[in-house]
Amino acid sequence: MRNQVFDVVVIGGGVVGCAVARELSGSQLSVALLEAKDDVGDATSKANTAILHTGFDAPPGTLEAQLVPRGYQLLTGYAAEAGIPVERTGAVLVAWSDEELGALPGLRDKATTNGYQSCELITADAVYAMVPALGAGALGGMTVPDESIICPWTTTLALATDALARGVSVLLRHDLLSVNVGESVTTLSTTQGDVQCRWVVNAAGLGSDIIDRLFGHDRFTIVPRRGELLVFDKLARQLVDTIVLPVPTLKGKGVLVSPTIYGNVMLGPTSEDRSDRGDTSTSEGGFAYLLDKGRRLMPMLLDEEVTASYAGLRAATEHPDYVVAIDSAKRYLVLGGIRSTGLTASMALAEHATTLLQETGVATTKRSGLPAAPRMPSIGEQTSRPFASAEAIKSDPAYGNIVCFCERVTMGEIRDAFAGPLPPSDLDGLRRRTRATMGRCQGFYCGAQIDKVLRGANR
Repeated sequence: MRNQVFDVVVIGGGVVGCAVARELSGSQLSVALLEAKDDVGDATSKANTAILHTGFDAPPGTLEAQLVPRGYQLLTGYAAEAGIPVERTGAVLVAWSDEELGALPGLRDKATTNGYQSCELITADAVYAMVPALGAGALGGMTVPDESIICPWTTTLALATDALARGVSVLLRHDLLSVNVGESVTTLSTTQGDVQCRWVVNAAGLGSDIIDRLFGHDRFTIVPRRGELLVFDKLARQLVDTIVLPVPTLKGKGVLVSPTIYGNVMLGPTSEDRSDRGDTSTSEGGFAYLLDKGRRLMPMLLDEEVTASYAGLRAATEHPDYVVAIDSAKRYLVLGGIRSTGLTASMALAEHATTLLQETGVATTKRSGLPAAPRMPSIGEQTSRPFASAEAIKSDPAYGNIVCFCERVTMGEIRDAFAGPLPPSDLDGLRRRTRATMGRCQGFYCGAQIDKVLRGANR
């Protein structure tokens, strides 16, 4: 590795970085994916609302408005190939005031401007027909039939696994320290030694502005925006089978109620600018805010058990759009300020990055004989899981040995996760691959056994 000069190094192993590495590795280029943490998808990409957006409400004329619909198309197709769980639930925006009701026609016009033609204005009665458990006082709404929910963990892991199979060198635990741009080769000094390349793509999420400055630019500043969410027990799923969205305001998109691909119901997020780029703690104030909103949106939801809470950080900037720019003199491309729509736009951003590199003379012609997309283990509730498959259990009894009873995770699935091309290094990584310990008891029953497996795997 020390003697190799990669054609391209992609910095950042989140969903965007993994998508870019996968896309570029479809050519003759030699590619490395540089990630500071122990696993891919272990920052912003692991903690979001997990919605596959249509782009109906993106700011018209922006790069975001261009790439989100394209990303929706690409990721929907890729999910079918790779077995990424997706459920087309649709969404409804609910107006609770005359002001919000009056804003709905403009939102429908914005969707039309963005190329999405399927939004419909509906009456209050129609809103309650869609979501009977909704709180009192809704005045009307607007439907977005193609909004969907997706598994963000499987998406990132699939893209990274695909990139690895195509020849990408996945370099974990490589925290970037400094950059030296030479005449033809850039040296990236990391905590694991130097990595050399001809081109760098910066997809570092919350750290993208810091890396941008290492290349001599000062174009944007990341302000981590914390979003806290509450996850309700699976018994709450009967209350809502579509995404319930607020009418956006100048303060943001607000708090939503959404089913999850894992059978739960989610309430959130909050929106709070922070200074600490690693602060994913939850707060008493955040919970109080969400419960107050939930009491208005869906009072019956608050009668259900909260089984988990979490917070994610979004890479917000001072700009109203993604920050995408190329510096051909320094052989450098930045994909910064990729906010909550980054999951949906990831494959389109990868496509766009490839085009930008092509325009500077980088040879990105697709090569033949690429491996098929990896078929990922299903951790969603809408597809058959091993514990429910007599055929799977007959062929391998380990799939009948349930370890995590809340989420019906078997020893076979845990074994497969550790045997995979990108195995987990800790409990969080195992959770993202199997859902183990993520149920009602939060690992109280299965934690000791899973800890024993983890210790054995890490010897």
